[in-house]
Parts: sequence; C-alpha cells; structure tokens
Amino acid sequence: MQTVFTNAMMVMPNEVIYGSLVVNPDGQISDIQPGLSSVRDAVDCEGDWLMPGLVELHTDNLEKHMMPRPGVFWPGTSAFFIHDAQLVAAGITTVFDAVVLGDESQDRNARGKFLKASLEAIETLSALPTTRAHHFLHLRCELTNPDACEYFQKWVDHTMVRLVSVMDHTPGQRQWRDLSKYRQYMERHGRFSEEQFEKLLTDGLSAQAIYAQQQRDRILKECRDRQLPVASHDDTDIDHVEQAHSEGIAISEFPTTLEAAQRARDLGLKNIMGAPNIVLGGSHSGNVSAKDVARAGLLDGLSSDYVPSSLLDAVFRLVDELEISVPAATQVVTRNPADMVGLTDRGSISLGKRADLIRVRRLSASTPIVRQVWRQGVRVC
Repeated sequence: MQTVFTNAMMVMPNEVIYGSLVVNPDGQISDIQPGLSSVRDAVDCEGDWLMPGLVELHTDNLEKHMMPRPGVFWPGTSAFFIHDAQLVAAGITTVFDAVVLGDESQDRNARGKFLKASLEAIETLSALPTTRAHHFLHLRCELTNPDACEYFQKWVDHTMVRLVSVMDHTPGQRQWRDLSKYRQYMERHGRFSEEQFEKLLTDGLSAQAIYAQQQRDRILKECRDRQLPVASHDDTDIDHVEQAHSEGIAISEFPTTLEAAQRARDLGLKNIMGAPNIVLGGSHSGNVSAKDVARAGLLDGLSSDYVPSSLLDAVFRLVDELEISVPAATQVVTRNPADMVGLTDRGSISLGKRADLIRVRRLSASTPIVRQVWRQGVRVC
C-alpha cells in the first residue's frame, strides 16, 4: 500500500517545495507534487520540514553505551538497541558504526574486549526487524597498534563493511599536534606523572616507527583489491593529503588545518568534518574550525562522531550563521556522505530513491526537533 505525505516543506536537492510526496509499496519515492494532497489518509506534516534521512559515516556512539564508565562493560544487546534508538531519534537512518581496530591508548585490553562485544552485537542485531536504522561497519585502523592488521583481516570481508579509515594518533602529530590538548584528553580518567607522560610520548613514537607504515601499506592494498572506499584521518600537512591521494584514498576525514582541506579539494578528495565542531564553534583538540572550512567552500560532509544529535543541529547552524541554503546544508549530512560510499539509492528526496525521511520542526530559533522518522516508508520513530 502506498503512503502519502502532505502539507510538508520538502527539502529537495536544490530547492524547498511546499507540497506532497508519495511512497510506493516498495519503500521508494514515486511522486512529488506541489500543493496539498486530497488523499484522506495522508500523513499531515503540519507545515514541518520533510528531509532525507541523515547518513552518518563515523559514529563512536555505541562505545559510550557499552562502556558507560571506565571498566564497566554493559551487555551488548541492551547497549546496541539504545544506541540504535538514539540514532534514529536524531534523524539518522543510515549509520556506519565506527569500530577501532587496535587502539593508541594504554588500556588496550579493555578496548579489545569492547571491540569483540560491539562487533558481535552489530553483526547479530542489525539485521533484526526491531532494529530501526540501517547499519554498516566502518573499520577504523589504528596503525600504531601491532594488532591492527590482525583485526582488519578478520573483519574486512564481512558484508557489512563499507568503509575503512587509516589513523595515526601518535602524540605531537596530526590531531594531537598540541601536546597540552593530548595530555588533557589522556588524563580524563586520571593524572599522569611527568615520567609517565614522557614514557607515553616515547612509546607512541616508537610504535609509529615500527608499525605505522607497514600496516598502512598492507591495509590499503587489501582495500584496493576489494574496491573498498578508504578515508585518511586528521590530515594536517599538505604532505599528508598528497600521500593519501597517491594511495587512492578518496576521503579526508577531519582535516586539522585549512591548508589540508584546501589541498584535499584540489586533488579531488572529499572533506568530512565533525558536526560537534560546528555546534561548539570549534575543535576540542584545538584544530581548524569546521565553520572556517565551510566558509571557504571546502566542506563536503559532516559526521556526528560522538554526539548523534549534532548532525541536524549543525545543518541549521550552517543555515543561520553562514547563510548556506537549507538544501545545500542538508546535502552535507545526506546525499554527499551517501555518494562517498556508493550508496546511490538514498540521500535525497527524489523520484526512485529510498523513502528514508525525517519530519523536523524548529521552535523559533532553537534546536531542531525530530518529530517522526521513516525508513523505506515505514515509520521507525
């Protein structure tokens, strides 16, 4: 049976149309018309925005539900379904759960336990009819960890894997150029003595020298063989971007300087920035402001990273503060990220696309509120 939506401000790829939309029984958009529909059972959107469901390529949100406090491991089933519900409540209908393969932190045993439990939960539960968002896997490969390739080989051929990123969080470089910010982050669960902190720095540089390049080469070859999209991470210098381009990497995820973002654009890489950076007005690591990247016309996509609600909030901040049109701002959280990973069936309100839709209302100039969510025409929130 078809579903009709009416009385909606529909955010199309290049314009906003007040009107009605029809979803066919296969969950695809089959008709778009200006004006009200006369169908008696139509969904009345009451003049709210009707937008494409948001596409999230990198979220760590599951981790905080599985490890709500240091040393506390929550049951995977409960954690996954709360994570899934929170994403959909934020308007996210397609999500790439980002799992870290190897970790630069000192608590590697705890992270390894989390990795196994989270992957098992995502694999087992994402296909159930009770799951609301469409889940994929994003393998984040921490190149300085000796186990990164081992984890990668185990999971790379899983059907859910649709994105890989290569990361190097060695202190003093990339995201952590500012060692004071690095220390602040690492001490969030307890302080280090000067000797302990110096050892942390020394060990990080040593691990990078031993493991980073050899694991990067191996992982990138495996991705090229499988035609998997790959993102670089925290590109800072022009050399970082040029290396990524020479390796066939297509996405620059969270560039830390405007120069890196500009060089990525020059070479055809797509820039993804953090939506929390937009909402908070800057980077928590002291890196480039995502708003400055947007002002320079270099912003291709946004990721909610650790706050799911930041995606939609960031859209309207781009509209209000940078005077970017609603359709253009919407594309950085819908069509653009979908296209980056080859999901051409979604990401816009267009004929033939999946009816992944969100109904959004703004109260005055406040944060946007997600009122209803549909995935392939079926209401999930």
